[in-house]
Amino acid sequence: MAQNPKLPQRPKGPKIERSRARPGPALQDEALLAGWSHVAAKGGKAESRMVDVSKKPITRREARARAILRFPAGLLDLLWSGKGPKGPVLEMARAAGILAAKRTGELIPLCHPLGLDAVDVIFKRDGRDRLLIETRAANVGRTGVEMEAMTAAALAALTVYDMSKARSHAIELEQLCLLEKRGGRSGRWVRPEAAGGRAASAARDA
Repeated sequence: MAQNPKLPQRPKGPKIERSRARPGPALQDEALLAGWSHVAAKGGKAESRMVDVSKKPITRREARARAILRFPAGLLDLLWSGKGPKGPVLEMARAAGILAAKRTGELIPLCHPLGLDAVDVIFKRDGRDRLLIETRAANVGRTGVEMEAMTAAALAALTVYDMSKARSHAIELEQLCLLEKRGGRSGRWVRPEAAGGRAASAARDA
């Protein structure tokens, strides 16, 4: 009987190492973790953790945030009118901000999923070429809603950029920040510039 010819062997590829979860960096001083609620010391290593809020009191929580977009000259006029080629951009951005706030716990790994009682997204013009996006999130719960307010502002701003970039890629996201938070053990915190702006506004309205 004729023997089958030997088939050529395939060349061996590079050895593939299976990825392994690497522990956090070794700690020289566990005191360095003081004040970092999302990091814990375990076996001499730093590990991320989701904070246990089960023992915190249930209180009214509220937060306000702001994003600022700067547009090339004249572009904000078209967007503000709602008559651009993509229609009412700001209404789409408002919906995106509200949806993002409700899903913050899915977007940011260590955030708690929260039931929000209210989310507001407001657009204001600051001069001819700057768009202010101010957001508010509120609920009654054991942890704050700062990240929900900031996520709403960020995604609303990115939606405006996405729907406007066909006219210009030079649109800039100048700022994303927390303006104010209320509730919880730390109570109220207000960004100094926001407090001054509200006082000035109240004085003008008086």
